[in-house]
Amino acid sequence: MLNLDWLGAFVVFSEHLNFTRAARALHVSQPALHAQIGKLGEALGVTLYQRRGQRLELTADGRRVAAFGREVGERTRSFLDVLRHGESREPVVLCAGEGSYLYLLGEGIRAFTARAVAPLRLLTRDREATLDAVVAGEAHLGVAPLEGAPDGLAADRLTEVEQVLVVPEAHPLARKRRVHLRDLEGARLVVPGPGRPHRAALAQALLSAGVRWEPAVEANGWELMLHFVRLGVGIAVVNACCGLPRGLVARPLPELPRKVFCVVYRRGVDLQGGPAALRDALLAHGAAWQRKHARGAPAAPDVTPARRR
Repeated sequence: MLNLDWLGAFVVFSEHLNFTRAARALHVSQPALHAQIGKLGEALGVTLYQRRGQRLELTADGRRVAAFGREVGERTRSFLDVLRHGESREPVVLCAGEGSYLYLLGEGIRAFTARAVAPLRLLTRDREATLDAVVAGEAHLGVAPLEGAPDGLAADRLTEVEQVLVVPEAHPLARKRRVHLRDLEGARLVVPGPGRPHRAALAQALLSAGVRWEPAVEANGWELMLHFVRLGVGIAVVNACCGLPRGLVARPLPELPRKVFCVVYRRGVDLQGGPAALRDALLAHGAAWQRKHARGAPAAPDVTPARRR
Protein backbone atom coordinates (compact mmCIF):
# COMPACT_ATOMS: atom_id res chain seq x y z
CA MET A 1 0.00 0.00 0.00
CA LEU A 2 1.46 3.36 -1.03
CA ASN A 3 1.99 5.71 1.91
CA LEU A 4 0.33 8.99 0.91
CA ASP A 5 2.20 10.94 3.60
CA TRP A 6 5.51 9.90 2.06
CA LEU A 7 4.18 10.76 -1.39
CA GLY A 8 3.05 14.21 -0.28
CA ALA A 9 6.40 14.84 1.38
CA PHE A 10 8.18 13.91 -1.83
CA VAL A 11 6.06 16.37 -3.83
CA VAL A 12 7.19 19.17 -1.51
CA PHE A 13 10.80 18.00 -1.78
CA SER A 14 10.54 18.00 -5.58
CA GLU A 15 9.58 21.68 -5.50
CA HIS A 16 12.61 22.66 -3.40
CA LEU A 17 15.21 19.98 -4.27
CA ASN A 18 16.72 20.83 -0.91
CA PHE A 19 16.09 18.82 2.24
CA THR A 20 16.51 21.77 4.59
CA ARG A 21 13.99 24.01 2.83
CA ALA A 22 11.54 21.16 2.16
CA ALA A 23 11.67 20.03 5.80
CA ARG A 24 11.02 23.60 6.92
CA ALA A 25 8.02 23.84 4.58
CA LEU A 26 6.63 20.57 5.96
CA HIS A 27 7.42 21.47 9.60
CA VAL A 28 9.36 18.24 10.11
CA SER A 29 12.99 17.52 10.85
CA GLN A 30 15.43 17.03 8.00
CA PRO A 31 16.31 13.46 9.10
CA ALA A 32 12.60 12.58 9.24
CA LEU A 33 12.03 13.88 5.71
CA HIS A 34 15.11 12.07 4.42
CA ALA A 35 13.79 8.85 5.95
CA GLN A 36 10.31 9.29 4.43
CA ILE A 37 11.66 9.82 0.93
CA GLY A 38 14.07 6.93 1.34
CA LYS A 39 11.22 4.64 2.37
CA LEU A 40 9.10 5.85 -0.58
CA GLY A 41 11.88 5.01 -3.01
CA GLU A 42 12.32 1.58 -1.43
CA ALA A 43 8.58 0.89 -1.52
CA LEU A 44 8.41 1.81 -5.22
CA GLY A 45 11.69 0.13 -6.10
CA VAL A 46 13.09 3.18 -7.90
CA THR A 47 15.69 5.90 -7.38
CA LEU A 48 13.83 9.18 -6.92
CA TYR A 49 16.68 11.69 -7.02
CA GLN A 50 20.40 11.92 -7.58
CA ARG A 51 23.20 14.34 -6.85
CA ARG A 52 24.77 16.26 -9.71
CA GLY A 53 27.66 18.36 -8.50
CA GLN A 54 26.47 20.53 -5.64
CA ARG A 55 22.77 20.12 -6.34
CA LEU A 56 20.08 17.47 -6.26
CA GLU A 57 17.87 16.63 -9.24
CA LEU A 58 14.99 14.25 -9.81
CA THR A 59 15.49 11.15 -11.89
CA ALA A 60 13.05 10.34 -14.68
CA ASP A 61 11.25 8.03 -12.25
CA GLY A 62 11.30 10.77 -9.63
CA ARG A 63 9.63 13.21 -12.01
CA ARG A 64 6.90 10.68 -12.75
CA VAL A 65 6.34 10.01 -9.05
CA ALA A 66 6.19 13.75 -8.29
CA ALA A 67 3.64 14.30 -11.08
CA PHE A 68 1.56 11.40 -9.77
CA GLY A 69 1.78 12.81 -6.26
CA ARG A 70 0.51 16.20 -7.41
CA GLU A 71 -2.38 14.51 -9.20
CA VAL A 72 -3.27 12.50 -6.09
CA GLY A 73 -3.11 15.61 -3.92
CA GLU A 74 -5.28 17.59 -6.30
CA ARG A 75 -7.89 14.85 -6.60
CA THR A 76 -8.00 14.48 -2.82
CA ARG A 77 -8.50 18.21 -2.26
CA SER A 78 -11.11 18.35 -5.02
CA PHE A 79 -13.02 15.42 -3.53
CA LEU A 80 -13.03 17.01 -0.08
CA ASP A 81 -14.22 20.33 -1.54
CA VAL A 82 -17.13 18.62 -3.29
CA LEU A 83 -17.94 16.65 -0.15
CA ARG A 84 -17.93 19.71 2.11
CA HIS A 85 -19.01 22.53 -0.19
CA GLY A 86 -20.74 20.87 -3.13
CA GLU A 87 -18.12 21.93 -5.68
CA SER A 88 -14.38 21.82 -6.22
CA ARG A 89 -12.34 24.92 -5.45
CA GLU A 90 -9.16 23.57 -7.05
CA PRO A 91 -7.79 26.01 -9.66
CA VAL A 92 -7.13 24.98 -13.22
CA VAL A 93 -3.50 25.75 -14.07
CA LEU A 94 -2.50 26.85 -17.58
CA CYS A 95 1.10 27.47 -18.62
CA ALA A 96 2.15 29.33 -21.79
CA GLY A 97 4.51 31.95 -23.13
CA GLU A 98 3.93 35.68 -23.03
CA GLY A 99 3.25 35.85 -26.76
CA SER A 100 0.63 33.11 -26.58
CA TYR A 101 -1.24 34.95 -23.84
CA LEU A 102 -1.04 38.26 -25.70
CA TYR A 103 -2.07 37.10 -29.16
CA LEU A 104 -3.56 33.59 -29.15
CA LEU A 105 -5.33 32.71 -25.92
CA GLY A 106 -7.32 35.79 -24.93
CA GLU A 107 -10.69 34.77 -26.35
CA GLY A 108 -10.44 31.22 -25.03
CA ILE A 109 -9.52 32.41 -21.54
CA ARG A 110 -12.32 34.98 -21.59
CA ALA A 111 -14.85 32.30 -22.59
CA PHE A 112 -13.66 29.99 -19.82
CA THR A 113 -13.72 32.60 -17.06
CA ALA A 114 -17.17 33.79 -18.16
CA ARG A 115 -18.55 30.33 -17.38
CA ALA A 116 -16.92 30.33 -13.92
CA VAL A 117 -16.34 26.58 -14.15
CA ALA A 118 -13.33 26.76 -11.83
CA PRO A 119 -10.73 29.27 -10.63
CA LEU A 120 -7.96 29.83 -13.17
CA ARG A 121 -4.25 30.13 -12.39
CA LEU A 122 -1.86 31.20 -15.15
CA LEU A 123 1.88 30.52 -15.38
CA THR A 124 4.06 32.41 -17.86
CA ARG A 125 7.07 30.42 -19.05
CA ASP A 126 9.01 29.74 -22.23
CA ARG A 127 8.40 26.71 -24.42
CA GLU A 128 10.67 24.23 -22.65
CA ALA A 129 9.61 25.32 -19.18
CA THR A 130 5.96 25.08 -20.25
CA LEU A 131 6.38 21.48 -21.35
CA ASP A 132 8.31 20.68 -18.17
CA ALA A 133 5.52 22.17 -16.03
CA VAL A 134 2.91 19.95 -17.67
CA VAL A 135 5.07 16.82 -17.46
CA ALA A 136 5.75 17.54 -13.77
CA GLY A 137 2.07 18.03 -13.02
CA GLU A 138 2.53 21.70 -12.06
CA ALA A 139 0.09 22.69 -14.82
CA HIS A 140 -2.93 20.86 -16.19
CA LEU A 141 -2.49 22.35 -19.65
CA GLY A 142 0.22 24.08 -21.62
CA VAL A 143 0.30 25.92 -24.93
CA ALA A 144 3.44 25.89 -27.05
CA PRO A 145 4.63 25.55 -30.66
CA LEU A 146 5.44 21.90 -31.41
CA GLU A 147 6.75 19.79 -34.25
CA GLY A 148 5.43 16.64 -32.58
CA ALA A 149 4.07 15.53 -29.21
CA PRO A 150 6.93 15.24 -26.67
CA ASP A 151 7.34 12.06 -24.64
CA GLY A 152 4.69 11.71 -21.98
CA LEU A 153 2.42 14.40 -23.43
CA ALA A 154 -0.68 14.43 -25.61
CA ALA A 155 -1.22 17.38 -27.93
CA ASP A 156 -4.29 18.92 -29.57
CA ARG A 157 -3.70 21.33 -32.46
CA LEU A 158 -4.71 24.87 -31.51
CA THR A 159 -3.71 26.93 -34.55
CA GLU A 160 -1.07 27.36 -37.23
CA VAL A 161 0.88 30.62 -37.46
CA GLU A 162 3.10 31.77 -40.29
CA GLN A 163 6.22 33.88 -39.79
CA VAL A 164 6.38 37.40 -41.16
CA LEU A 165 8.92 40.16 -41.58
CA VAL A 166 7.97 43.39 -39.83
CA VAL A 167 9.40 46.67 -41.12
CA PRO A 168 8.52 50.38 -40.88
CA GLU A 169 6.08 51.60 -43.53
CA ALA A 170 8.83 53.62 -45.22
CA HIS A 171 11.26 50.69 -45.46
CA PRO A 172 12.05 49.50 -49.03
CA LEU A 173 10.86 45.96 -48.21
CA ALA A 174 7.44 47.35 -47.25
CA ARG A 175 6.73 47.79 -50.98
CA LYS A 176 6.95 44.03 -51.56
CA ARG A 177 3.86 41.82 -51.22
CA ARG A 178 6.01 39.00 -49.86
CA VAL A 179 9.64 38.76 -48.87
CA HIS A 180 12.26 36.10 -49.60
CA LEU A 181 15.20 35.25 -47.38
CA ARG A 182 17.62 36.61 -49.98
CA ASP A 183 15.99 40.02 -49.50
CA LEU A 184 17.44 40.07 -45.98
CA GLU A 185 21.06 40.13 -47.19
CA GLY A 186 23.00 42.51 -44.95
CA ALA A 187 19.95 43.26 -42.79
CA ARG A 188 20.19 44.42 -39.21
CA LEU A 189 17.72 42.22 -37.35
CA VAL A 190 16.08 42.54 -33.97
CA VAL A 191 16.44 39.03 -32.54
CA PRO A 192 16.07 37.21 -29.21
CA GLY A 193 19.15 36.45 -27.15
CA PRO A 194 21.60 33.65 -28.02
CA GLY A 195 20.25 30.15 -27.52
CA ARG A 196 16.61 31.13 -27.90
CA PRO A 197 14.75 28.74 -30.26
CA HIS A 198 13.39 31.49 -32.56
CA ARG A 199 16.84 33.00 -33.09
CA ALA A 200 18.48 29.62 -33.64
CA ALA A 201 15.90 28.58 -36.24
CA LEU A 202 16.06 31.92 -38.07
CA ALA A 203 19.86 31.97 -38.06
CA GLN A 204 19.95 28.43 -39.48
CA ALA A 205 17.47 29.33 -42.23
CA LEU A 206 19.49 32.40 -43.22
CA LEU A 207 22.74 30.43 -43.13
CA SER A 208 21.26 27.74 -45.38
CA ALA A 209 20.14 30.46 -47.81
CA GLY A 210 23.62 32.01 -47.80
CA VAL A 211 22.29 35.26 -46.35
CA ARG A 212 24.53 37.46 -44.22
CA TRP A 213 22.96 39.49 -41.44
CA GLU A 214 23.86 41.10 -38.14
CA PRO A 215 21.97 41.54 -34.87
CA ALA A 216 20.79 45.11 -34.37
CA VAL A 217 19.68 44.45 -30.80
CA GLU A 218 18.84 41.40 -28.70
CA ALA A 219 15.36 41.48 -27.18
CA ASN A 220 13.20 38.75 -25.68
CA GLY A 221 9.46 38.99 -26.25
CA TRP A 222 7.53 40.00 -29.36
CA GLU A 223 6.35 43.34 -27.97
CA LEU A 224 9.87 44.51 -27.14
CA MET A 225 11.16 43.33 -30.51
CA LEU A 226 8.40 45.27 -32.29
CA HIS A 227 9.09 48.32 -30.15
CA PHE A 228 12.69 48.37 -31.37
CA VAL A 229 11.53 48.00 -34.98
CA ARG A 230 9.23 50.97 -34.48
CA LEU A 231 12.19 52.96 -33.16
CA GLY A 232 14.09 52.21 -36.36
CA VAL A 233 16.77 50.10 -34.69
CA GLY A 234 16.27 47.18 -37.08
CA ILE A 235 13.71 44.87 -38.66
CA ALA A 236 12.33 41.63 -37.19
CA VAL A 237 10.82 38.25 -38.01
CA VAL A 238 7.86 37.51 -35.73
CA ASN A 239 4.73 35.38 -35.63
CA ALA A 240 1.88 36.59 -37.84
CA CYS A 241 -0.50 36.66 -34.87
CA CYS A 242 1.37 39.59 -33.29
CA GLY A 243 -0.44 42.90 -33.14
CA LEU A 244 1.60 45.59 -34.87
CA PRO A 245 2.24 49.09 -33.50
CA ARG A 246 1.25 51.99 -35.74
CA GLY A 247 3.73 52.67 -38.50
CA LEU A 248 4.76 49.05 -39.02
CA VAL A 249 3.75 46.55 -41.70
CA ALA A 250 4.15 42.78 -41.96
CA ARG A 251 5.16 40.87 -45.06
CA PRO A 252 4.94 37.05 -45.42
CA LEU A 253 8.15 35.00 -45.43
CA PRO A 254 6.98 31.83 -47.23
CA GLU A 255 10.41 30.15 -46.99
CA LEU A 256 10.12 29.93 -43.21
CA PRO A 257 7.99 27.13 -41.73
CA ARG A 258 4.65 27.81 -40.10
CA LYS A 259 4.50 27.21 -36.36
CA VAL A 260 1.88 24.79 -35.08
CA PHE A 261 0.68 25.74 -31.60
CA CYS A 262 -0.82 22.95 -29.52
CA VAL A 263 -2.63 22.50 -26.23
CA VAL A 264 -0.66 19.86 -24.34
CA TYR A 265 -1.48 17.76 -21.30
CA ARG A 266 -0.10 14.63 -19.67
CA ARG A 267 -0.67 11.50 -21.70
CA GLY A 268 -2.93 9.02 -19.95
CA VAL A 269 -4.63 11.69 -17.84
CA ASP A 270 -8.39 11.81 -18.33
CA LEU A 271 -9.16 15.53 -18.36
CA GLN A 272 -12.39 16.26 -16.55
CA GLY A 273 -14.18 19.22 -15.03
CA GLY A 274 -12.26 22.50 -15.16
CA PRO A 275 -9.20 21.27 -17.12
CA ALA A 276 -11.42 19.71 -19.79
CA ALA A 277 -13.56 22.85 -20.01
CA LEU A 278 -10.48 25.05 -20.39
CA ARG A 279 -9.03 22.84 -23.12
CA ASP A 280 -12.32 22.93 -25.01
CA ALA A 281 -12.57 26.73 -24.67
CA LEU A 282 -9.03 27.26 -25.94
CA LEU A 283 -9.53 24.96 -28.93
CA ALA A 284 -12.89 26.54 -29.78
CA HIS A 285 -11.25 29.97 -30.03
CA GLY A 286 -7.93 28.90 -31.53
CA ALA A 287 -8.65 30.76 -34.79
CA ALA A 288 -9.81 33.98 -33.11
CA TRP A 289 -6.57 35.78 -33.98
CA GLN A 290 -7.07 34.97 -37.69
CA ARG A 291 -10.60 36.36 -37.69
CA LYS A 292 -9.37 39.49 -35.97
CA HIS A 293 -6.63 40.00 -38.56
CA ALA A 294 -9.07 39.31 -41.41
CA ARG A 295 -11.39 42.04 -40.10
CA GLY A 296 -8.50 44.45 -40.12
CA ALA A 297 -8.03 44.72 -36.38
CA PRO A 298 -6.82 48.09 -35.17
CA ALA A 299 -3.11 48.50 -34.64
CA ALA A 300 -1.61 47.87 -31.24
CA PRO A 301 -1.80 50.87 -28.92
CA ASP A 302 1.00 53.42 -28.97
CA VAL A 303 2.99 52.78 -25.80
CA THR A 304 5.76 55.30 -26.50
CA PRO A 305 6.09 57.64 -23.49
CA ALA A 306 4.67 61.10 -24.13
CA ARG A 307 7.26 63.80 -24.81
CA ARG A 308 7.57 66.38 -22.08
CA ARG A 309 6.63 69.87 -23.05
